[in-house]
Amino acid sequence: MPSTVEPDPSGPAPSRRAADLGARAVELGRRALGLDGRGGGPAVATILHGDELEGRGLDATETTQLHRIRLFGATGTVLMAVGALGAGAQPVLQNPVQGLRVLGLPARMPSAALTLTMTGTVLVVLAWLLLGRFAVGRRDPDGVPRRLSRSQLDRTLLLWILPLTVAPPMFSKDVYSYLAQSEIAARGLDPYGIGPAGALGVDHVLTRTVPNIWRDTPAPYGPAILWLGQRITDLTGENIVAGVFLHRVTALAGVALIVWALPRLARRCGVASVSALWLGAANPLLLFHLVAGIHNEALMLGLMLAGLELALRGIYTADPAAPLRGRALGWLLAGSAVIALSSMVKVPSLLALGFVGMALAHRWGGTLRAVVAAAALLAVVAVAVVGAVSWGSGLGFGWTQTLGTATEVRSWMSIPTLLGLGTGLAGVLLGLGDHTTAVLSLTRPVAALIAALVTVRMMLAVLTGRLHPVGALGVSLGAIVLLFPVVQPWYLLWAVIPLAAWATRPIFRLPTVAFSSLVSVILMPNGGEYQPFIIVQAAIATVVVVGLAIFATRNRLPWRDEDDTPPRPADSPGAYAGTS
Repeated sequence: MPSTVEPDPSGPAPSRRAADLGARAVELGRRALGLDGRGGGPAVATILHGDELEGRGLDATETTQLHRIRLFGATGTVLMAVGALGAGAQPVLQNPVQGLRVLGLPARMPSAALTLTMTGTVLVVLAWLLLGRFAVGRRDPDGVPRRLSRSQLDRTLLLWILPLTVAPPMFSKDVYSYLAQSEIAARGLDPYGIGPAGALGVDHVLTRTVPNIWRDTPAPYGPAILWLGQRITDLTGENIVAGVFLHRVTALAGVALIVWALPRLARRCGVASVSALWLGAANPLLLFHLVAGIHNEALMLGLMLAGLELALRGIYTADPAAPLRGRALGWLLAGSAVIALSSMVKVPSLLALGFVGMALAHRWGGTLRAVVAAAALLAVVAVAVVGAVSWGSGLGFGWTQTLGTATEVRSWMSIPTLLGLGTGLAGVLLGLGDHTTAVLSLTRPVAALIAALVTVRMMLAVLTGRLHPVGALGVSLGAIVLLFPVVQPWYLLWAVIPLAAWATRPIFRLPTVAFSSLVSVILMPNGGEYQPFIIVQAAIATVVVVGLAIFATRNRLPWRDEDDTPPRPADSPGAYAGTS
C-alpha cells in the first residue's frame, strides 16, 4: 500500500506570510476604526479632554480688573462700529450715511475709518485674551480654580455685542446676497435655478449690491433660511437697511441659541461653562463674522447645538436599562428634529444627527441591530423635517443641486486647495506651466476621503462608548473644515464651538486661541480690497494707537500674569460617552 503524506495544515511559507499579513491588516483596520478595545478613542479623549471644576468666584481685585477688561473690549467694538461707517461693507445704493456731515465723515476719510476699525478689532482681541485668564481660571492654594461667574461673562458678551448690532455689515457682503436671493423667492421664482442678475436684472437695487462673483450664482443655502428671508422681504421690500437689520436679528437669535446650549453641553462633558462660553460664544470670530458679518452659520450652529443638547438630554437622563419612552423619547425626537431643521439652513450641521444616532445605538447595546434601529428612527425624523421644510416653503429640493456652489472660490485656508495653489505656483516658477486645476482634482478628493474616514472613526468611537458625541462631532467637523475645498474664516466656528464644550487641554486651546486671534485681525472689514497705501497707513496707525493704549493701561489691566498657572484639567471618565 503506498504511503501517504499528511498535508501540512499551515500551508506553504508564502501562504502563511500572506495570512499573517492579512490578519495584521484586519487588526490594524479594527483598531483604526475603533472596533478594537485598543483603538484610539480613549487616546483622543485623553489628549484633548480633561474634566474641569466650575470653581469659585473672583476676588475683589480680579473683579475690578474684569470690569476694566469689559470696558476695554467695549471700546474696541464702539471703534469698530464708528469706523464701519466708512470702512464697512456698505451697500452700493441706499447708503444711509452718504452725504451726512458727521456720520458720513468716515466714508470721506478711508485711512482714518480703516484705522478706527482695525484698532477696534485689535482691542477686542486683546480684551478677549485678557478675559481668558478669568474664564480658564486661576488656582487657589487648595487647587480650586477662581473663575468669573456666568452672569459676569453674559454681561461682558452683551456689552461687546451691542455696538456691533447697530453697525453696518463688516468683513463680508454675503448679507446682500441673502437679500437678493430672498427677493427672488418672494417673486415666486426659483432661487436654486437662477442668480440675482438673471432674476432681478443687473440694474436692480439689490443686484447691484451683490458681489460680482455671486450675481449669476444660484442660492447655496437651505430652504429654511430662504423662507425666513422671504418673510423679511415681505416686511422690508427693497429697503436694504431694514433688510440687513432683520437678517442681523436672525443671526443674533442664532447666537442666543449658542449661548443657551453651549454651557449645558459643557456641563454634560465635565467642562466649566464659562470657559466654554469664552472660547466659543465670546470668540472674536463669532463677534466679527456672525454678528458683524451676519452669516447664516449663526442660526445653523445655534439650532445644531440646541438640538444636540435636547437629544442628549433624552439619551442620557433616562435609565439605560429602561426602554426609551415618555419624556426622554420626546427630548430625543425634538432634538433630532431641531438638528434636521438646522441642516435646512446649511447642510453640514446634519452630521450632528449621525453622532446622536451613534450615542443612541450605544445606549441600546452598541450592536449592529442597535445601529440599524437608531438610524431608522432618526432617518424618519430627518426625512419628515426635510420634506416638510422643502415642500412647506414652496422651494422644493433644488437646494440639493447647489451644494457645491462655494467650491468656486479658491481659499488659502483650505489645506487641499493650498496644496494645489502652492504646487501650481511652483510649476509656474520652474517653467513647467500652471497645473493648479489638475492638482486640485487630486488633492480635493483625497482630502474628502480623509475627512470621511475621520468622521467614520469618530462615529465608531461614540458607538463603542469611548468618546463623547460632542467631542467626536467637534473633531469630525474640524477635519471637514480643514479638508473642505473652500474654507472661510467663520467656517472654523463649525468645529471650535462644539469643541469648546469638550476639549480642555492646552494642545487644543492654545492653537485655537492663537489662530482665532490671527484670523480675526488680518481680514479687511469691508469684505473687499483696499489700495495698498491705505492698508499700510492704517496698519502703522493701528500699531501706534494700540501701543499707546497698552502703555496707558499698563497699571490698570493685567497685561502681565503675576498669579500662578491655570488649573490643569483632570483625567476623568467624563471624557467618554457612557458616563455623561
